[in-house]
Amino acid sequence: MGIKILVAAFTGLIGAALLHIVIILTLPQFTGRDAYTRVLDSGPANRFITLDDRPNAAGLANGDPFLRVAVCHFNLGAMPVRLMARGDTTFWSLAIFDGGANEVFSMTDRTSVDGNLDLLIASPVQVNRIRKTSAALLAQSILVEMPRDAGYVVLRVMVPQPSFEDAASDFLSEAACSPVAGL
Repeated sequence: MGIKILVAAFTGLIGAALLHIVIILTLPQFTGRDAYTRVLDSGPANRFITLDDRPNAAGLANGDPFLRVAVCHFNLGAMPVRLMARGDTTFWSLAIFDGGANEVFSMTDRTSVDGNLDLLIASPVQVNRIRKTSAALLAQSILVEMPRDAGYVVLRVMVPQPSFEDAASDFLSEAACSPVAGL
């Protein structure tokens, strides 16, 4: 009975060691493939990048035939970022994520004013400064406080029929994701 326990323990140790070696050797293949890193690799900061049906160099693609998708990454270290888009679309949705791919805020055209996107993303310190000095900006923009400086936005527009394609393309191409100086 004692030899069986010794063989089982030895087999378990060898199996655990092999499993750890496999994990350590495959880890580099998985790092850098998170959503935030892929959005960073898709294009420059503070600019919406429209995704195609085929994966881009970062591996991001628009996988839904009834949606058009654009992404924008930003950093609030120096100044807040304002998101704006206007147009006649059937439906749009927006989601803001931090650098850890945690959703911070989301909305649709149904929860916006007149179906337009006007949103200001700011750090906690910037939010306090905005509330003290920019009443006019607060009257027109939705203010979103980000817990971290780095993040990204995913903007989706519905295209239920081919005749809606031009409106969706115009909406995404004119969408702005730009820093706001002086706040």
